[in-house]
Amino acid sequence: MKERLLRLSRHKLVHDALALYGVQLCRKALPLIVIPYLTAILHPAGWGLVAFMQSLAEFLVIAIEFGFSFSGTREVARYQDNPQKCGEVMSGVLSAQAILVVGCTICAAFIASRIPILRANPLLVIAGLCYAIFQGIAPLWFLQGLEQMKLCAVLEIVGKVAGCICIFVFIHTPEDSWKVLGFQALAAAITSLLGLALSFRSIPRVRPRFHLLRLAFVQGWPMFLLRSGESLYSVGNSFILGLFVSTTYVGYFAGADKIARAAFGLLIPIRDVLYARMSHLASRSIEKAERLARHGVVFMAAGGLALGAVQWIFAPYIVRVLMGPAFAPSVVVLRIEAAYPVLVAIACSLGTQWLVPLGYDRMVLRTTLTAGFLNTVLATFLARHFAHTGMAWDVIITEAFVCITFLIVVWRNCPLWGVRGGSAEREVNHVDHHVPASLSGNIKIQL
Repeated sequence: MKERLLRLSRHKLVHDALALYGVQLCRKALPLIVIPYLTAILHPAGWGLVAFMQSLAEFLVIAIEFGFSFSGTREVARYQDNPQKCGEVMSGVLSAQAILVVGCTICAAFIASRIPILRANPLLVIAGLCYAIFQGIAPLWFLQGLEQMKLCAVLEIVGKVAGCICIFVFIHTPEDSWKVLGFQALAAAITSLLGLALSFRSIPRVRPRFHLLRLAFVQGWPMFLLRSGESLYSVGNSFILGLFVSTTYVGYFAGADKIARAAFGLLIPIRDVLYARMSHLASRSIEKAERLARHGVVFMAAGGLALGAVQWIFAPYIVRVLMGPAFAPSVVVLRIEAAYPVLVAIACSLGTQWLVPLGYDRMVLRTTLTAGFLNTVLATFLARHFAHTGMAWDVIITEAFVCITFLIVVWRNCPLWGVRGGSAEREVNHVDHHVPASLSGNIKIQL
C-alpha cells in the first residue's frame, strides 16, 4: 500500500492536479477575502451593479475565447510533440481572436448605449470590456494542452494576487465600483501577456494565414456554441436578473451564486487535468480513457456531494461572515444552490470528461443549447416574480436538466460500467485507437 501511494504521489496527473489546485485556491480564496471588503464598501446596490456588468463581460469573454479553451487544448494535446503544428494552432487562434475583439468592442458599445444603468457608468463599461478582452485572449489553454499545469498555476497566481492587492489599496468608496473590474482586467492582462511570451518560447512564430484562421473558427465553432449555451445558465444569470429587478436583488443573488460556484471551483483542477489527459488517451487507447473516466466520475460526484452538504448546513454563517448582515436574503439563495456542486460535478464528469473527448460534441451541444434556452425562458417568469430566489431555482432546474440528460446519453450509448440500455443502439465505425476518437465522423448516435 505504501509503495502504491508513493507511485501515485509521483504521477504527473497528481502533480498537475496539485498545481491547478494552487490556481483554484488563488481563484476562490482571494475572492472570499475580497468579497467581505467590497460588500461593506459598495453595499447591495453597488455590488449588484458590478455583478451586472461583470456578467455582461463574461458573455464577451466567451465570445472572444470562442471555445478555443476546448478545441485549442484538444488540438495541442494531440500534437504536443510537434512544435510546428502547435505554432500553427496558436497562430490560427490568435488571428481569430483579433477579429473577435473588434466585434465584441462594437457590440459592447451598442449594448451600453441601450441600457440606462450602463450608459450612466461609462468607466464601468470600459473596465468590463478590458477585462473581457484580456481574459478572453489568455493562452492558458495552450499550456494546458502541453500539460504544463505548473506554469499555468504560476501565471494565474501572479495576476490574481496583483489584482487583489490593488483592490484593497485603491477602492474605498461606492464611487470606486468601476475599479473592481478594472483591477480584474489588470490581473487578466498580466496573466495573458506573460502567458503569450512564455508560449512563444516553446513554439515557432507562424505567420497568420487564412486557412489557419478558418480552421480555428471551424474547430472552435462547436465549442463556442457549447460555451454560449452554458453562459445562458451560468455566467449570464446576474445580467438576465438585472433586466427585471433592481441591482439590490442582483446583489443578493450574485453574492450567494459566486460562493456556490467558488465551492465547485475546488473540483475544477480535477476536471481540467482529466480533460487534457482524456483528449490524449481517446486518440490512443479507449480502454485507458474509459478507466480514467470512471475514476473521474467517482471523485467529482463525491466531492460535489460533500461541498453541497457543507454549503447547506453552514449557509447562514457563510453569508454572515463573507457578506455581512445586509445580505441576509442571500442565505436562501445559497441553500437552494447547495445542489449546484453535485449536479455540475456529475454533468462535467460525463459531458466534458467523457462525451466530448469521445466525439459526442453534437449531443453535448444540443443539450447545452437546450438548457440555455430553458434557463432564459424560466428566468423571464421566475426572476420577474420571485427575484433572487426565483433565479436560484432557475439555476438548479437547468443544471438538473443537463445532468439527467447526460446520464441518459451515457447509459444508452457509451456506458462506463458495462451497462447498456436495451432499447438503444450505438453504431461505431471501427475506431482505430491511433485515430482521434473525437472526430465527429467516427461515432454516430441514435437515441
